[in-house]
Amino acid sequence: MANIRSVKVREKLNELIEMFCLKKVVCPEVQYGHKVAAALGDRCAFAPTDVTSESDVRSAVDLAKEKYGKVDLAVNCAGIAVAVKTYNFKKDLPHSLEDFTRVITVSLTAFTVFLQLMMGRNEPDADGHRGCIINTASVAAYDGQVGQAAYSASKGGIVGMTLPIARDLAPMGIRVVTIAPGLFSTPLLAGLPEKVRSFLARQVPFPSRLGDPAEFAHLVTAIAENPMINGEVIRLDGAIRMQP
Repeated sequence: MANIRSVKVREKLNELIEMFCLKKVVCPEVQYGHKVAAALGDRCAFAPTDVTSESDVRSAVDLAKEKYGKVDLAVNCAGIAVAVKTYNFKKDLPHSLEDFTRVITVSLTAFTVFLQLMMGRNEPDADGHRGCIINTASVAAYDGQVGQAAYSASKGGIVGMTLPIARDLAPMGIRVVTIAPGLFSTPLLAGLPEKVRSFLARQVPFPSRLGDPAEFAHLVTAIAENPMINGEVIRLDGAIRMQP
């Protein structure tokens, strides 16, 4: 996306992120992606991508570069989770290594593949800035709950690599920032009973509600606009600290 600092681009970024966060609950992701791309015409390119496939990710990045000339901003949001204890004493079963590896592959390793493919894609602007990469972690990186070992490990990995990767890419003029969201009204939570959603919302100190995807989008645009935000992990959670 070019010229991220323009008002129109900021508004469109907010709109797109909010739409994808909210609408995929009622539509398959690929179907909705094509629908949005058709509605926006030349302003949007959609590439169905398996984030664990290097060739798929390469094709998506190439498409963006070919269509728009460069990639000013990349927001990595891929992630999956399983709710499994490290060891189930009742069934005498350990956490499935296959499930653990799958979570790490999608939620952590795939991010590094994308980072590598982004290198050298853009020419620097007048300030030497070549782009910004925003990764999505979670408060689970800090406050992992029972059964979240794999998920917390993947998000903790994103948090841990933020500063060293930002330092690695600084000579190229690429910034790396991570957002660690708390409880947000996304498709994952939308499928829960209202009673459960209300209970979760009450756990947030203030504001005592689930986060709005638009608030995530606002932070993304603030990061993109401010070149001094780099190598940082920002919690977006209403001061929540998850209980076990």
